[in-house]
Amino acid sequence: MNIKFGASLLSWMTPVWNPEAGKYAIEKTAKTGFDLIEILLPPSMEFNAKEVKQQLKNNQLDVVCSLNLPKEAHIAFYPETAESLIKQAVDQASELETDFLGGVLHGGIGVFSGNPLTEHEAEIITQVWSCIADYAKEKGVNIGIEPINRYETYVCNTAQNVLDLIAKTGKENLFLHLDTFHMNIEENNFYDPIILAGKKLKHIHMTESHRGMLGEGTVNWDQLFAALKEIDFEGNLVLENFSSSVPGMQQMVSLWQQSPHDADALAAGSLQFMKSRCS
Repeated sequence: MNIKFGASLLSWMTPVWNPEAGKYAIEKTAKTGFDLIEILLPPSMEFNAKEVKQQLKNNQLDVVCSLNLPKEAHIAFYPETAESLIKQAVDQASELETDFLGGVLHGGIGVFSGNPLTEHEAEIITQVWSCIADYAKEKGVNIGIEPINRYETYVCNTAQNVLDLIAKTGKENLFLHLDTFHMNIEENNFYDPIILAGKKLKHIHMTESHRGMLGEGTVNWDQLFAALKEIDFEGNLVLENFSSSVPGMQQMVSLWQQSPHDADALAAGSLQFMKSRCS
């Protein structure tokens, strides 16, 4: 396996970008010993890529980007808005000189139609994805699409959902981005989706059932790492757990219980857990 270990911005700060907090997250990620940081881009695109790129260089840290579509860019309802926003995110990723943009790129988080995804909606999504894939290819960027749970979207809840839509586009630079928190809700197990994806899997958010320390919840890590070994996984394992020690985090991500670990301990312990399972 060829794996890079990363941490999300959310391991250190709330998902509201500002330059000072971003710099802090970059420094913390590097100091803890991760290979890369995943920068969740703000939908406003108020983001100084040139400045951030220098901070990454100063800390000898690699980077990938992600974007979660807001409600006003729900692809099935607002395809032109969504396409424009994702293309802007591709531009930011390209300026940071990373080849990966992941995230919830199938629909706005928290948007529901009241029904399952329709064929017409699926057609709209695949058309937008096809345009984005072509645009991203010119910039040297691969796109990873993250399924999330039924309480946050009706569009893509499982690996199969994403892979089916990717297949409809026929584009080679669209990939699957998994998240173990959402898998724990929606998938039958942690082995089969990874085997199903194979080389289409490039990126995984590593997080516990309760968003805390890896290994202290109900995620079946034995199944997950066995599957990664089986497909000879080449990609990123990115920590995305939350601590109530981060100001504002409880309110932002509904983390109502007090965390037993602060952000530093959570990141260091979880990185050690991942590395021990991949050795």
